[in-house]
Amino acid sequence: MSSSSENETVSRQSLDGEASEQGHLGRETLESAVVRFAGDSGDGIQVTGGRFAENTALSGYDLATFPDFPAEIRAPVGTTYGVSAYQINFGGRTIMTSGDVPDTLVAFNPAALKVELGKLKKGGLVVVDSGTFTERNLRKAGYESNPLENGALDGYYKILVDVSQLTLEAVKPFELSQKDALRCKNMWALGLVYWLYDRDRGPTVNWLNHKFAAKPIVAAANIAALNAGHAFAETAELPAGVHGFAITPAEIAPGLYRAITGSEAIAYGLAVGAHLAGLKLVLGSYPITPASPILHVLSTMRKYGVVTLQAEDEIAAVCAAIGASYAGAMGVTSSSGPGIALKGEALGLAIAAELPLVVINTQRAGPSTGMPTKTEQSDLYQAVFGRNGDAPLVVMAARSPGDCFETAIEATRIATKFMTPVILLSDGYIANAAQPWRVPEVGRIAPFPVTMRTEPEGFQPYLRDAETLSRPWAAPGTPGLEHRIGGIEKDYDSGNISYEPDNHQRMTDVRVGKIARVADDIPLQSVDQGADGGTLVVVGWGSTYGPISRAVSNQRAKGVDVSHIHLRYLWPLPRNLEDLLRRYEQVLVPEMNTGQLSTILRAQYLLPVQGLNKVAGQPFKISEIEASIRARIDEMQERSVA
Repeated sequence: MSSSSENETVSRQSLDGEASEQGHLGRETLESAVVRFAGDSGDGIQVTGGRFAENTALSGYDLATFPDFPAEIRAPVGTTYGVSAYQINFGGRTIMTSGDVPDTLVAFNPAALKVELGKLKKGGLVVVDSGTFTERNLRKAGYESNPLENGALDGYYKILVDVSQLTLEAVKPFELSQKDALRCKNMWALGLVYWLYDRDRGPTVNWLNHKFAAKPIVAAANIAALNAGHAFAETAELPAGVHGFAITPAEIAPGLYRAITGSEAIAYGLAVGAHLAGLKLVLGSYPITPASPILHVLSTMRKYGVVTLQAEDEIAAVCAAIGASYAGAMGVTSSSGPGIALKGEALGLAIAAELPLVVINTQRAGPSTGMPTKTEQSDLYQAVFGRNGDAPLVVMAARSPGDCFETAIEATRIATKFMTPVILLSDGYIANAAQPWRVPEVGRIAPFPVTMRTEPEGFQPYLRDAETLSRPWAAPGTPGLEHRIGGIEKDYDSGNISYEPDNHQRMTDVRVGKIARVADDIPLQSVDQGADGGTLVVVGWGSTYGPISRAVSNQRAKGVDVSHIHLRYLWPLPRNLEDLLRRYEQVLVPEMNTGQLSTILRAQYLLPVQGLNKVAGQPFKISEIEASIRARIDEMQERSVA
């Protein structure tokens, strides 16, 4: 059996060969591995994957995860509509993605096997709960015959074991109901996988004891199931070719680490950003998938001065955040594409009132309700252009779960310095995925304290800062600084309502000019990999960072002249970006949309940008980007020969 990850194969043995040199009792050494858990939504798949991810991080491995679950709160049990999955790629080297194809698939029922088997690499290992393959369940999954018996698993290593029955036997001493006992089978399967990948069960045992502290019998039953699954793998005579693996831990810089999701990192970044600005953080939000965890996390941070409001709708949420900013706090609102659409008019108000506001858009597949739990990057047009009138604002994007922390701080800095809304784009992939994160020392991050206007002498509400063109921030209640606020156009000097044509031209120009000046305040664009000029550059933004980075490094290792540029600042674009892109013969932009950044780059620079577009609700695979790079390079070589 062999294992691979991120399109790099570390082969030890062919499927048709004998057992590895280590055999059943030995462990095959791997550089990395990809494991995917799949089952019904009620099987605890996300919990199982999350425990495996935390355990792996604590063991010193780098990792990336991909929770992949249905939008339906509770699809019919045992049907393909309700299959939930969790994939993790981990290893002793830098891990950039959750992996192209799983090396090991754990399927808890026939529906999971039917949906997920095609994703497993040929020659991979499939672990199946054979006890669930009843005639009724097979029929619900759409199988005409039993795939465990009809040759459907030929070409894979397999462990077919009645997990359900063995779990019932393991937890029998605790006298749980059959329903509650079967809820422990995810821990039984996790114990088996822990043995396969030589994981310590201790962290999971501690987690179970803490989680079920008020229900010690439930904790004990789950621990018994975990141990039983591990013992089964350790003592059973596994099929030929199936054995355990050993993976060398990654070389990680010293420090305090934890696993973190993108949503958690954004929440912490917002709290730290407000702290660095010397402001109270006020979040106005309305629950929506996949943005809700930001509200959940910030609502637990009251002791740090964070105020959260779960409003009655999206419009109320953003207007509350704008009101907080008007009152002198750091107003923040969060949502996903459909919610951001509802906030559109209020965003125009924040632009007209020239108040700082951070808007988090955790993108999902659209349009309309679309596919709420599936990822996409299709809100870039909406972020840059999606308001009435000439209403410019700043747009940024985070590229990984850990990067969400720094990007949220930067969004806060820009919003307060330029008195403007800033949209920070995340997406479902980043929001739900986890990676090891070195906990930063907040005291080492440079503060950017806000200075409120308090001096009435010479005060004008739209008196401009010569460098940034931002107006003064005067909190209501400050004597002598009373001024009008609202969406109706204001006089450039007095702030009074004005319909004067020349004034409107002047105010519109200065609002556009203010955002353009942000480009002078952000770093020049750098090249992530490769030379700053050459044959081909791959330009990405957001969560495509991992697959692009690995694809480019793979191709560069083969001698291909290709570079990687990844954008954090999407509007305004970095000052040097045009000059940088013109140094390459060809520009390729992979995006999970129909070509939105490509369109912007063509419009701004008149460059013949080529797109690689995917709107399947799934992140790019490394192999897809590598194939596109090769196709472009081959095409250029053919043209040069002709």
